[in-house]
Amino acid sequence: MDLKDYIRSIPDFPKKGILFYDISTLLAHPDAWQVALGRLARMTMHFQPEILAGIESRGFLVSSPLASRIGLGSTMIRKKGKLPGDTIEYKYDLEYGTDTIEIQADAIKQGQRVVVLDDLLATGGTMAASINLLNQVGAEVVGVVCMIELSFLNGREKLGGVPFNSLMSYDE
Repeated sequence: MDLKDYIRSIPDFPKKGILFYDISTLLAHPDAWQVALGRLARMTMHFQPEILAGIESRGFLVSSPLASRIGLGSTMIRKKGKLPGDTIEYKYDLEYGTDTIEIQADAIKQGQRVVVLDDLLATGGTMAASINLLNQVGAEVVGVVCMIELSFLNGREKLGGVPFNSLMSYDE
């Protein structure tokens, strides 16, 4: 099954000049979604993780059902102020400013093997920040898995050598 057949392209979203790759059409198709989860499970298990970490917000749509399918727990990496309890934050630079992400302080055990998941890898800034945050809390980030990679943006180069896999890649 060619999963690209289930991805909708939306021009000029969220702003003019951007072509947005929308996974909601794949999620809505039960057979395509099951195939995607099966392929993601194989990619993810290759890294032998102990827990999955999904990045806000579409990463949660990938990490939670995948964790359930392969018998692992899942945790969330969110924007500042969105998680209850004690959190650990990581501030990172954007093209025009900064942003901050957080994880709950007790979400990851020291040395725990983590695979980070998101729907899409574009420039790699948020993914790199997530890897740095997980390293900061003592995790061993063993891999990154996404549904889509926009390879022309070279995001994987920012991942600090962490192995990366995706279901689909778009070259422009």
